[in-house]
Amino acid sequence: MVKSFATRFLTILFASAMIIACQQEKKKRINFPPTDLAQNNLIPKPLKVIPTNKAFGLDRYTAIHTSQNANGFFEVGAFLADKLKTKLNLDIPVNGNGTEPVERIIYINQSDSLELNAPEAYQLYITQDSIILNANTAEGAFRGIQTLRQVIPEESNDTLAEQRIWPVPTGKIVDNPTFGFRGSMLDVARHFFSVSDVKKYIDLLSYYKINVLHLHLSDDQGWRIEIKSWPKLTEIGGSTQVGGEAGGFFTQEDYKEIVAYAAKHYMTIIPEIDMPGHTNAASVSYPFLNGNGKTPKLYEGTHVGFSTFNTRKDTVYAFIDDVVREISELTPGPYFHIGGDESHVTKKKDYIYFVEKVEKIVQKYGKRMIGWDEVASANVDSTSISQYWSSGKNAQKAVKRGMKVILSPAKRAYLDMQYDTLSKLGLHWAAYIPVDSAYVWTPEEYEGIPMENILGIEAPLWSETIGNIDELEYLAFPRVIGYSELSWTTKENRDWENYKVRLANQAPYLDRMDVKYYTSPLIDWKKSKYTYKEIKKD
Repeated sequence: MVKSFATRFLTILFASAMIIACQQEKKKRINFPPTDLAQNNLIPKPLKVIPTNKAFGLDRYTAIHTSQNANGFFEVGAFLADKLKTKLNLDIPVNGNGTEPVERIIYINQSDSLELNAPEAYQLYITQDSIILNANTAEGAFRGIQTLRQVIPEESNDTLAEQRIWPVPTGKIVDNPTFGFRGSMLDVARHFFSVSDVKKYIDLLSYYKINVLHLHLSDDQGWRIEIKSWPKLTEIGGSTQVGGEAGGFFTQEDYKEIVAYAAKHYMTIIPEIDMPGHTNAASVSYPFLNGNGKTPKLYEGTHVGFSTFNTRKDTVYAFIDDVVREISELTPGPYFHIGGDESHVTKKKDYIYFVEKVEKIVQKYGKRMIGWDEVASANVDSTSISQYWSSGKNAQKAVKRGMKVILSPAKRAYLDMQYDTLSKLGLHWAAYIPVDSAYVWTPEEYEGIPMENILGIEAPLWSETIGNIDELEYLAFPRVIGYSELSWTTKENRDWENYKVRLANQAPYLDRMDVKYYTSPLIDWKKSKYTYKEIKKD
């Protein structure tokens, strides 16, 4: 029988009190100045915030405790302790492994509350003596930890105690996302990005509760993942990138490292092998794949639409079967992205034939197929997913087929679009997307796509004009932060005037993380003790 919330809450408080009582004599409670949890500039904005205007004193006499025998909860507590060590240089013990007396506790609790009936739902209760995070799953607890990280101030209050102490505003937060799919895409094909670059991007995205990273692993300019049964893909196809520099690729061990790192952040990796167009790098490596009638050569430009696989060769599908099999074995997530966009030199009947054949291969290896919105022109299964980037007509075809749709409209959500005419990096073929335009639209009502057909939102970052992590960050931040709110927060809780103040207050975190974000003049950025240097480009 499920306990009432009041009973569970009192039980936790009693347990916390007992832990504290067993330690050395408590010091006198510190009277912090009034705080306001509602003004803590949280992004994405939670469902409900109720401040009680006092403070929890986070210091070296604080301990973290987690539910015992609850899968993943200890790891979430250890993750929080690690982040507190990095941010505050504060050692917080987890589950009783410390040496300092305990005066206050952070308790990460696996709850059986029916109010927390979604995988990522959580409730956060902050009092003067305890912080209690309730979630049914470790994933929900992990999302709540990101909120707690944002609530903890950057600066300690060194006037109210003998030790350094951080006043955490008290109150209650109830939260749950609007969309279960909240993503960004990184194009490592036009320009290659290292494992460490991808890990940093995962760190930043997960802080804002983004839970999907889509990796665009192949294109005309480069093939970026090792396929053991077809080694020339990386030997030849991975050797170049846009602009003529040396390319690069992920070994399978590299890719597994990325997948494992993402999993620790409760993030799903979606691999994409773009086909039947955007396939020049593959066809240079193995010319039998080529279907455009020309001799394939390595390509380092940025034009699109000139390449295609030969869609009528059985050996092409044997090749695709091997590629999908090897990547699927390395990818625990449920999705495999086949691209399918801008295949301009593939005849329409050949394109449809190809998509329907490849869908069966993807399903054979236990994955759900995702494709850019053009795939809805084929007779695909309702379990496959259409990623809307350009054509509203294609999106409506997907809806009629009963498919889920990922919203990535280029004129609203493409991170590679320039902010304005003065932007150093990016393109503008779809639109200029300043920080306000990126935020001020309503995904729930976009293009008439029914809410029940929307899987979620993804912000793609194509890499024609960027070649390093600094340039990546300049285009992604701060806009990707707004997409995190659009995909998590209810539309009733979204407001540009309120959001831009909260965004301004992300500067200390971004500066501390050495993010080379675009300092949009629309935002009155908060100054921090960290030095910010915007990238320069000749």
